[in-house]
Amino acid sequence: MAGLLCAAGTTVPAVAESPASAPGHAVAPQSGNGLALTPPMGFNNWNSTHCRAEFDESMVKGIADIFVEKGLKDAGYRYVNLDDCWAKPQRNAEGKLEADPQRFPNGIKEVADYVHSKGLKIGIYTSAGTKTCASVGFPGALGHEYSDAQQFADWGIDYLKYDNCNNQGVDAKQRYTTMRDALAATGRPIVYSICEWGENKPWEWAGELGNLWRTTGDINDSWASMLSIMKKNLPLAAAAGPGHWNDPDMLEVGNGGMTDTEYRTHFSMWSVMAAPLLIGSDLRKASTETFEILSNHEVIAVDQDPLGKQGTVLSSVDGRWVVAKEMADGSRAVALFNETGSAQRIATTAAAVGLPKADGYTMRDLWQHRSYNTAGTVAATVPAHGTVLLRVAADGEWAAHPPAVELGLESSPLIEAGRTATLTTTVTGLGRTPAKKISALLTGPSGWQVKAVSPTGTPALPAGRTLATRWQVTAPAGTPTGTYDLTLDARYRSPDGTLVRSTVPFRAHVVVAPPSGANHLGDLPQLSAANGWGPVERDTSNGESGAGDGHPLTIGGAVFAKGLGVHADSAVEFYTGGACGTVTARVGVDDEAGAGGTVAFEVWADGEKAASTGVLTNAMPAQPVTADVSGAQVVRLVVTDGGDDVDSDHADWADLRITC
Repeated sequence: MAGLLCAAGTTVPAVAESPASAPGHAVAPQSGNGLALTPPMGFNNWNSTHCRAEFDESMVKGIADIFVEKGLKDAGYRYVNLDDCWAKPQRNAEGKLEADPQRFPNGIKEVADYVHSKGLKIGIYTSAGTKTCASVGFPGALGHEYSDAQQFADWGIDYLKYDNCNNQGVDAKQRYTTMRDALAATGRPIVYSICEWGENKPWEWAGELGNLWRTTGDINDSWASMLSIMKKNLPLAAAAGPGHWNDPDMLEVGNGGMTDTEYRTHFSMWSVMAAPLLIGSDLRKASTETFEILSNHEVIAVDQDPLGKQGTVLSSVDGRWVVAKEMADGSRAVALFNETGSAQRIATTAAAVGLPKADGYTMRDLWQHRSYNTAGTVAATVPAHGTVLLRVAADGEWAAHPPAVELGLESSPLIEAGRTATLTTTVTGLGRTPAKKISALLTGPSGWQVKAVSPTGTPALPAGRTLATRWQVTAPAGTPTGTYDLTLDARYRSPDGTLVRSTVPFRAHVVVAPPSGANHLGDLPQLSAANGWGPVERDTSNGESGAGDGHPLTIGGAVFAKGLGVHADSAVEFYTGGACGTVTARVGVDDEAGAGGTVAFEVWADGEKAASTGVLTNAMPAQPVTADVSGAQVVRLVVTDGGDDVDSDHADWADLRITC
């Protein structure tokens, strides 16, 4: 189920070709092929098309055209890669692979020639098994490595993605070594992408074989999937470097399952992790915002830095992450990443990210494309699911830039319609030079009342000083529950008189107090929901795809009428307004998951863990959970993957109740 395209086959292993079966070629194993000295950048069709008919010669050529026309080639994207389903279901009489004549009527070489004519490179796909991963099962390369590699070289292929399906139980390192040697035997430079899903810890051995290796199962176009994969890839920084990269799978930017803020996080974190940047959306349909994200030269420069360091985690507390990456020029790329559903202050220092002591530092925001000076604090209030990506340097040029200020919100933006809430904003000086003539303004949606009840300005803010302003905020009576934007705008002048404007959005939630008595918690409005595959389902299981594709909640043969169906990793938040006392549920792996599911359930009350189950498997009946949430404003239901990836992790919060 979720996480991998297919399971390994179980028939008799095929016998791999030896070098002798490829006449005229002798191969000496190599520890490196001199390719991919920075992470590969390009396109792969799988995330947007899978095996649908739209994946064809016209699409591939169209992507190559767009790379040139839209400036993606100039930004560094080079590879236009074909994934599964390009081939006929059977080899020809000579044992050779042939292109599907409907998809590629002129053959792969003609397409390769077209891509090359644009100054680009082309990639292709097969599997280290008897068949590929598609449900139809196209011919794999196991037992045909040398002839297939030569065929790819003859077509002009520049990149091979080598998958892991139907591998017949042959040792992974053996299978991937054989193809490494077969590619080397062709004499053609071909980037080698090892796609064995991280099952055999390729970061420990694949650097001697390939240029990149998948560290996880497949990504999907959801916040929870991207987040889960990022967390698995981050600890592997020591394995990455020029010519050998950790690969957390392709980009989902532009496919529609995440917000633009989440896609900027996706792109930022892949870049700070020195990950391959392979576009997974159909660029023929892409929005202006998608192109702006994918072509951000300053973010791409972090990914493509020639030093080849993967960023490392400096801190991770309550969903507030600091990840720093050493750059070839001595600067540091610093990602301030907010995993949570509300704006968070995230901070570190120049010293903590590895910079030497200096009078001041230049701090450049790579999404705003603006530079500031800082006395040493590196901080920002980061929107929900957002990332502020900075490049910080002790370069002696700091005085040429205006001082940095940090905008923040101290109060929780939970607002009941028709009732006034008091919020406190902050503007804090970070600069080596003071900010002058500061003014703050908080605005809300049309019709909302926002009134300052304390000073909104101050003459100067040196480093460490804060302007705190209290605001009374009222959403009109009848405002529907949901998420609304508040914007804090700070204006100030640098010492030379230059006017500077800084803004930060805050996500405010219009909420309703839960009704008194015993309630089915799943029936209450959700503050936020993140799910590994598909949406959170009400009163049915999670079917991994669109809304409403689940089945009755069933754990250990027992069927439940009410509850939530989720898929790890998952988090669902509810507003409880301090009026509730107890959450109860029967929880477990849904019977539809099969033999693979392992999950763990947690209940959180205002950031404190109130209950947890430990790891549950599909073999266990529904387990009772009881959590004391007395006085909590927000209750959060969390399901993790049990420590063994998210494959088949369908989880049910059955008979989910709250007493208020």
